[in-house]
Amino acid sequence: MKRHISPRNAGWKTVDAPHGLGSPKPLIVRVQSLPARSYFAEHCHGWNQLVYAISGALTVKADERSVVISPEQAVWLPAGTKHSVGSLMGAEFRSLWVANAASQGMTSGTTVIHVSPLLRTLIVEAASLKSEDRRYAARVIALILDQLRRATPISAALPWPTHPGLLALCETLYADPANPRHAERWGREIGMSPRTLTRHFEREVGMSLRAWRQRLRLLKAIELLGSDLPITEIALRLGYSSASAFIFMFRSEMRISPLQHRRNLGHAASGATSSRHRSGPQDAPHRSR
Repeated sequence: MKRHISPRNAGWKTVDAPHGLGSPKPLIVRVQSLPARSYFAEHCHGWNQLVYAISGALTVKADERSVVISPEQAVWLPAGTKHSVGSLMGAEFRSLWVANAASQGMTSGTTVIHVSPLLRTLIVEAASLKSEDRRYAARVIALILDQLRRATPISAALPWPTHPGLLALCETLYADPANPRHAERWGREIGMSPRTLTRHFEREVGMSLRAWRQRLRLLKAIELLGSDLPITEIALRLGYSSASAFIFMFRSEMRISPLQHRRNLGHAASGATSSRHRSGPQDAPHRSR
């Protein structure tokens, strides 16, 4: 992972976090756009953090483990956890800093969690609040903290290798999920026999290359469904021969169709917008860009 988001890795650039934010009392919403191939270098905080992006995917390294998360996932990092965060294709960062005093009842270890539509809407809302109504802001923050206590741990995030050759393979597939190369050809390109590649990949990532590619396609599908691309175009970009094959995969994994998932994303976004329209500009004293 250090090679994956390191200045020695050509094209990757460090991004500075906003300065002068202070400590969360009880919560700070971090609002920042991450360009493609950008990263925050390894660091830690004296408070907890929820690493999250409302669009795009993030690569998170913590506790010697690397994962890629979609906008339906976030990584909870307890205070003092060393971590680095990057984005291969770019992302809209909406991360949370949570005071230790406010984290009672939340998980005590580094955990990937499911971000419910309600939690996403609340984060979007909190990031948009102004300074006119502190009581409303306090209610939104209290709901976010309640949602974090109820969040469901998941194992669906995309694990990431550290071996340079396997890392190059995964970066290529992430940028182009439709890439047709198989283990034998990948092995020739990175100097491994297919058997060695398979063994190394399963040891580092915890699943076969085939299973990893399937999970990658699902994650990319979730990411692309947040855009205006037609379903057929998304299917082709992911390497499916037809929209029906893609729809079958998505429904099998997510229990809903791609179109329904897209509608759900739209409802979450419109919910935050309508809330702002009803209440006017609101207070988010702990919001920062």
